[in-house]
Amino acid sequence: MSPKKTTLKPAKNVPASKNRPPDPGSLRGVANWKEAAQFLRARGIEDIECITPDLAGVPRGKMMPSSKFTSNTSLALPSAIYRHTISGEYPEETESFRYEPRDSDLKLVPDLSTLSVVPWETDPTAQVICDIVTADGEEVSYTPRNVLKRIMKLYHDRGWKPIVAPEIEFYLVAKNDDPDYPLHPPKGRSGRSILGGQGYSIAGINEFDELIDDIYHFSEKQGLEIDTLIHEEGPAQLEINLRHGNPIELADQVFLFKRTIREAAMKHNIYATFMAKPMQGQPGSAMHIHQSVVNEETGKNVFSNPDGSPSREFFHFIGGMQKYVPSALSMLAPYVNSYRRLTPDMSCPVNNAWGYDNRTTAFRVPVSDPQARRVENRLPSSDANPYLALAASLASGLLGIMKEIEPTAPTEDAANEGSIELPRGLLEAVALMEDEPAFEEVFGKEFIGLYAGVKRGEFETFMQVISPWEREFLLLNV
Repeated sequence: MSPKKTTLKPAKNVPASKNRPPDPGSLRGVANWKEAAQFLRARGIEDIECITPDLAGVPRGKMMPSSKFTSNTSLALPSAIYRHTISGEYPEETESFRYEPRDSDLKLVPDLSTLSVVPWETDPTAQVICDIVTADGEEVSYTPRNVLKRIMKLYHDRGWKPIVAPEIEFYLVAKNDDPDYPLHPPKGRSGRSILGGQGYSIAGINEFDELIDDIYHFSEKQGLEIDTLIHEEGPAQLEINLRHGNPIELADQVFLFKRTIREAAMKHNIYATFMAKPMQGQPGSAMHIHQSVVNEETGKNVFSNPDGSPSREFFHFIGGMQKYVPSALSMLAPYVNSYRRLTPDMSCPVNNAWGYDNRTTAFRVPVSDPQARRVENRLPSSDANPYLALAASLASGLLGIMKEIEPTAPTEDAANEGSIELPRGLLEAVALMEDEPAFEEVFGKEFIGLYAGVKRGEFETFMQVISPWEREFLLLNV
């Protein structure tokens, strides 16, 4: 993949982009506070949402009048928001999982390159993604956006920059206000619920024409660019592909796209869900990540030699993916439900293999010319925090290059017919992450301890729930 120009403001210690800065007349992003004021004034913006992703990728933050936003108001959030589970509970402390004793404030620092309107709000509203720093202005190492920036800097230190392109699958489902009942596909314009087996069906997309029009409209208003949209195999399962580019920018886009798609669906009285496995017996939802690396000065693809052949870095990147992604799986498959997707015979790799144009492998190398040579990671599920999923995938490949890890031979046939080569559950995946010494080097010890503590807390919450399977087969039989 060739590099895509980006207007993102870089993290601390990451060099500034050479691209022309955004202007207040653009749909997305401005260069400074003066242009921010012009942007808001030109659109009659009354309120602004200052948001940042928590560990789950849920938008957290504050809303304020636009006049307050441009008056250098200090914004802060408690550190505890990065220590609670997806259900809002706070795990018990352990040796590696600790709470900040005073629950001190963390400061929100708006990244003005992400400023855009919120098109579904009735009152004129804007949004901006924020970075998290301490009261002294130091980056907080364990916040998702900063974790990804840390990996980006490791590439920059070698004179490189990674290029990514996510593909996000999701389901449309009928409204369901009782979690005890299974989810079902919604009715489309035909008045009937769409069935499965509709991969790449244009008729399947047309069933939800008006909703998809709103997704495109909302995206355009925010300056978000959809490359393609298809119907996937599951009933009312769609996939959106994003154009390749800077990992921070693409993670921001996935973060905003999830919100956008949910809001568009709600407008049509249905739900959009990014659960990895929302319906029994149906395919799960993935977030495939295409990855390449380019030289910052020349723009040449590091995965290709001058004669067009695959480079040593290309093979070592794959070797790193094979070695380290299984230990990073809890960042790519972060919930108990995620592992229901990782099962044989459900269009999802459950192996650690790689191959050329082989969708049964975890790591697929698509057919391409040398400048677009890339590796697709097919393991992440769509429930993953995009910042952490990208960080985990890119870090695994980089470790392979740093340690010159050789991959196995490419798999020529179906790779899903043997034993499962990945962790089978969340606790096993978390333990593997903690036991990998190289991860402290790339992610930091504080993040590893905090993330593991939250994931274990979520597992304990899950274990408190009695499932229908248990009532069905244990109630009168044991």
